[in-house]
Amino acid sequence: MVHGEAWTIKEFFTYPNEYIYWTIQIVMYPFMTGLVAGAFVLSSLYHVFGVKQLKDIARFSLVFSFALLPVAMLPLLMHLQQPLRGIEVMMTPHFTSAIAAFGIVFSTYGMIVASELWFVYRKHFVETALSLKALPQPDAADKLRCLLFSVLTLGAWDVSHEALEADERAVKKLAAAGIPVACFLHGYAGFIFGSVKANALWMTPLMPVIFICSAVVSGIALCILTYILTMEIRKQLSLRRRLAHPEIPSMEELKSAEAHVVAMTSRYLLMFMVAAITLELLDLIFRGYTAVKSWDILRSVIYERDFVNIFVIQYGLGNLVPFFLFLIPGLTIRRATVGTVLVLLGVFMMRWNVVIGGQAFSSSFSGFMHYVLPIWPTSMETLKEGLFGALIVAIVPFCIFYVLNKVMPVFKKA
Repeated sequence: MVHGEAWTIKEFFTYPNEYIYWTIQIVMYPFMTGLVAGAFVLSSLYHVFGVKQLKDIARFSLVFSFALLPVAMLPLLMHLQQPLRGIEVMMTPHFTSAIAAFGIVFSTYGMIVASELWFVYRKHFVETALSLKALPQPDAADKLRCLLFSVLTLGAWDVSHEALEADERAVKKLAAAGIPVACFLHGYAGFIFGSVKANALWMTPLMPVIFICSAVVSGIALCILTYILTMEIRKQLSLRRRLAHPEIPSMEELKSAEAHVVAMTSRYLLMFMVAAITLELLDLIFRGYTAVKSWDILRSVIYERDFVNIFVIQYGLGNLVPFFLFLIPGLTIRRATVGTVLVLLGVFMMRWNVVIGGQAFSSSFSGFMHYVLPIWPTSMETLKEGLFGALIVAIVPFCIFYVLNKVMPVFKKA
């Protein structure tokens, strides 16, 4: 069976070799890289620009960005027919191929985030290692943790005031250097689509900019949503453990901190949403105004076949509704939760409409193709390219974040 035949339905005149080759994993790829970039930009707003209101979520979003980073490659690996060749992008990076440049950008960004995290948590590593060394009778787990945190210090045990100030300066420089790299990491995903001359829907110079703006929106929205979920877990733990451990923040303290952080972060989410929606609408208006040769079939896809996906789900549910939810004064946690979920839905549908919608019409301009998402896997291919494959990609970052939080606690005061 030809790749793509299992989930492609053809209509009218299409070429024999035309199928929906890029499936939900290619939708997940720009979606996940966008989350990485957006979460990092959110943390940089505090570290670089000194936005004090975002201090409490800056460390959270930085660790979460690092947890999302390894998953950025996962959709590509699952999509490849020969996954073992995927590592060649990292081992032989060069700029003569857009996708091969991924190795350079991804490695650079990874090193920047890892370095920034090390400077942010160096004091924690040193203090934890020293406290474990001071235990009179450490068990095997304590010895292992002591070894781990001692290695993480990289031999830098100085936590004097001058040394910590030097760490803060290093964090600021790394965060400043990381912003353009993070934007480039996701902008180049838009560049890949925008440079495909054979596809009328993708071929636009605005594509990288649209991808960057929507990436920041999705990253901030996911950080807010994850922060709310994490705080809800902390509240439940506070109820159970408060009596035995009075040093744990009370329910009222957690509620107050959560409401403040969510309200402040939502303002920046709203600002980036305005930029993202404006660019997307400008692109749509530009296409209609110029009305090049391919506009007739594009119009039938945008205004007829994908009308519900684009105008109802993406712009209506994913942009307009959350925009008003965040705009109404007196933002509550429940309203913020609904709003961020809808924002993520809107950004995901934007990716879906670009990737799947761009393959929905034949190169003959006389036929259409419809992508049927494989729900229940009947083979390894439908498992990777179907709903279960997408769920695996979506769940893995939270597992990594859970493990990272054990080593680099996101709620510990600096």
